[in-house]
Amino acid sequence: MEQTPLTINIRGRLMDFSRPKVMGIINVTPDSFYSQSRTFSQDAIARRLDGMLAEEADIIDIGGYSTRPGADPVSPEEEYSRLALALETVRKRHPETVVSVDTFRAEVARRCVEDWQADIINDIGGGTLDPEMWHTVADLKVPYILMHMRGTPQTMQSMTDYEDVAADVISDLAHKAARLHALGVADVIIDPGYGFAKTIDQNYRLLAAIPEFRKMRMPVLVGISHKTMIWRPLGITPEESTLPTVALDAMALQLGADIVRVHEVLPAVQTVKMLGLLRRNSGF
Repeated sequence: MEQTPLTINIRGRLMDFSRPKVMGIINVTPDSFYSQSRTFSQDAIARRLDGMLAEEADIIDIGGYSTRPGADPVSPEEEYSRLALALETVRKRHPETVVSVDTFRAEVARRCVEDWQADIINDIGGGTLDPEMWHTVADLKVPYILMHMRGTPQTMQSMTDYEDVAADVISDLAHKAARLHALGVADVIIDPGYGFAKTIDQNYRLLAAIPEFRKMRMPVLVGISHKTMIWRPLGITPEESTLPTVALDAMALQLGADIVRVHEVLPAVQTVKMLGLLRRNSGF
């Protein structure tokens, strides 16, 4: 028997995942690992935003702090200033857009929700980088993206020793999700944390384990766009990895991903539509 589609509550509106969703990335940073995603002026933000919405992005994810290894630290005030620049643009141009804010800082998350009505908090630290984050999200009553990571962006790649990476990550996320639910966070989206404290092989094991993550009955987000797990094995650069990103996102969707977080929206939207055609006509 087919299970009821998963849903999250966004300010009283239900978003259901009977069809996978595409999350488009806006990085308000000068040093994001993928140079073509960098938008550091209001005009550039507006152009990228308009383009992604025209291409039918379901969610816009805005980040103001690059978490690539070796990135320069950014103060909370500077991070908020960057996010506010983008959030103001979104709310003025497309006020009904579902917006996710990519931050691991509770104070920044609170200001984005209270000042700009950010809809979702996307926390790469999964609550490990700021002990106030979970209580803040519970108080704000917004959906929360719980990502798996060890250490910090500066130390994470030295912390890849797992007994069984899929089992360990699932156990960690399940434990944290239970604690979040107990605090009153109703809507939790889980992210295995591709590229964060994972080797290349471990990333692919986690990709193959998407059906296991889906058994947790929470939406599963896959964020692999232009990451090292794609371009390094192929001997190419991040800028050359658009086509293999699309291919790997298609595999993730086929395995059951509910959200794909991408730099290029149009090919992801087209992939979702084609997968829908395949499922309708094959029972897949």
